[in-house]
Amino acid sequence: MTDCHTIRVRVNGREHTLTVEARRTLADMLRHDLGYTGTHLGCEHGVCGACTVLVDGAPARACLSDHHGLQCGFCTPGFLMLAQAYLGEPRDVEPSEAEIREVVASNLCRCTGYQGIVEAVLATARARLATSPSGPARTPGPAGQSGPARPARPARPGSDGG
Repeated sequence: MTDCHTIRVRVNGREHTLTVEARRTLADMLRHDLGYTGTHLGCEHGVCGACTVLVDGAPARACLSDHHGLQCGFCTPGFLMLAQAYLGEPRDVEPSEAEIREVVASNLCRCTGYQGIVEAVLATARARLATSPSGPARTPGPAGQSGPARPARPARPGSDGG
C-alpha cells in the first residue's frame, strides 16, 4: 500500500491539484508530475543548491522539502517501526529533538545525517498532537521531568548487551 496525499500547489501563478506519494520530494513533484524541469537535482543532499525554489517567497531546497528523511529505502522499515512505536504511545507533550535522536540512534542509515529523519518524526509528532482530542501540544518541561516511556533500544554490537 502506498501512502498518497492530494495536494494543491501554485507554481508560477498556476494552481495545480495532484495526488503524490508521501515519500517523494518537492523536486520530484515539480519535475516529474508537473513538468517544471527548471528545478534541477544535483547532490540530492541539499548541499549544492541546484534545487533551490521559492516556497511562500523564501528560498528552500526542493530535494530536502518534506524533510527528505529517507533516501535509498534500505533502512526505511526499521525507522518507520521505531517512530510508530515511539509516537504511538499516548502523550500530551511534544517530544524533544534529543528524545527523538535517542530513539532513532539504534538504527543505522548510511545515506543521511539523521537530521531529516529527526525532523520528520518531530513534524509527525506535532501533527498528531495538534489533532488529538486533548488539543495542541505543550512544549517539553524542564530536564529531568518524567515523560512518556520510549521503546527499548536494542544493544549495539560491542556494548555490554551485545
